[in-house]
Amino acid sequence: MKLEQVQVENTNQLLQDYQNQQEAICRFFHFKNEQSAFEARLQELKQHPIRRKELVGVMRQYMQQFSTSEKIEQHLKELEHDAVAVVGGQQAGLLTGPLYSVNKAISVLLLAKEQREQLGVPVVPIFWVAGEDHDLDEINHTFYAAGNRLLKHTYVEEGRVKTMASATKLRLDEVEEWIEQLFKQFGETAYTKELLAYVLEVAQTSHTYTDFFVKLMNDLFKEQGLLYLDAADPAIRQYEAPYFKRLIEHAAEIATVVTKREKDLEEAGYGSPIGATENAANLFYVRDGERYLLTRHDGYFMNQSANVRFTKEELMQLVDEEACLSNNVVTRPMMQEMVLPVLSFVGGAGELAYWATLKDGFEVLGLRVPIFTPRMNFTYVTRETASNLELIGLTAKEAIAGGVSSKKEAFDAQVYDREAKEAIERAKQLLAEQYEVIQRHIEEHDLHVERVVKKNLAFHEEQFDFLMKQIEKDVRLKHDVAYRRFEQVEQDLLPMGGFQERVYTPFPYLNQYGERFIHDLFMLSLKTSKLHQIIYL
Repeated sequence: MKLEQVQVENTNQLLQDYQNQQEAICRFFHFKNEQSAFEARLQELKQHPIRRKELVGVMRQYMQQFSTSEKIEQHLKELEHDAVAVVGGQQAGLLTGPLYSVNKAISVLLLAKEQREQLGVPVVPIFWVAGEDHDLDEINHTFYAAGNRLLKHTYVEEGRVKTMASATKLRLDEVEEWIEQLFKQFGETAYTKELLAYVLEVAQTSHTYTDFFVKLMNDLFKEQGLLYLDAADPAIRQYEAPYFKRLIEHAAEIATVVTKREKDLEEAGYGSPIGATENAANLFYVRDGERYLLTRHDGYFMNQSANVRFTKEELMQLVDEEACLSNNVVTRPMMQEMVLPVLSFVGGAGELAYWATLKDGFEVLGLRVPIFTPRMNFTYVTRETASNLELIGLTAKEAIAGGVSSKKEAFDAQVYDREAKEAIERAKQLLAEQYEVIQRHIEEHDLHVERVVKKNLAFHEEQFDFLMKQIEKDVRLKHDVAYRRFEQVEQDLLPMGGFQERVYTPFPYLNQYGERFIHDLFMLSLKTSKLHQIIYL
């Protein structure tokens, strides 16, 4: 395994401006992403009230279903006393979901380790699992390469009810079949049999999407001590009851300032990521595993689909009685801030856009937005891809930057049969000239067959075009191996025109490299950076 760090052009203007610490976007946050801000934030957190013993008790209870390690135990003990946290999170995708879940976890771990060294205090890594999300269509599939095609592999749910990921039961037989069919597409390696057996074993002990997700993630990162918190866990939601009350009490103010701040963000040229409205409650009501978004009307919190309507007082009382509320994209960061001593939040470009609307909402609650650290981007280069890159004459950086297309066009020009094309074009020109003679003849002799002549000419031109296409097809067949190299590289490094981390799960790479994949990653000289991390397997 080898590391190369390269500069890759960022097409997201908001993220680019934030990474360059432009005032146009930094004014939407309380802290810039720089070391002095981490030091200031640490001092601020000393005054931040956290119910540590109770919190760690909830986390221990949740994590006891997963295998543990010395690092995990160390981090839990530190969090119980005076540790601060680096936090990142993601939905509970099948087979960990796309690679960016893994890449985000790596970013969280690296940043926590670096700030522990820089600040000289315990800094623990925490992964906030968005188990309350109910858009299962986003997490019930993955993609795999089949020849020169990219295919979607979906686990199909029964019925159309969209329950939370942490409340959606997996059907073991169907999940096992889904896993086995997917692994057949990965190809047989020295690691396949053992890896497949392991994944099937985890599936057999998992009841929901979230169970399956966290067990796999925990096994990947337990030696690094990554901690987990499921936002849909009834115990954590009960722990959050006082914080839900604060969100209910200030719902109107939060909605007003977030809506205004989003308009400011749009005027600054960064769009409207949330679509905030002033009558939003920014909370979901949960019943039987389903979430219903609440709005505010005439002093009530309500949802017509669920046929529920609560006064502020009724909703607060309900929070004490049962874990019936869930956060949305606006209140989730605020809840994280109230629950955890967040030194920094690690997220992607989409999350950065959401967070940019929340500064005034945090202030309504007497809070400040923690330092936002953009997650790192990774590209994993297999041996096959590395070999094809060398044969094509491209570097991985050039390929990621879109260089495969231009290289392929140059190859097309090199192998293209220009002599055949020129000969056919000359033949078409001669044919057209002869048909002009025929056309003049029928006009001079008042013959009424113009349409037949034109149709006949078009037929012959089509035949010449068909002949050229057949020649091109034969040339491509002759150079099929070379063309397949281009397709393989593009499909591996830029599937669907974007980074592989948005498409593939980590398991094709675990299948190629083995169970030491994550361990060996951390043996590299990785450090948080806006540079793109290219990992040669």
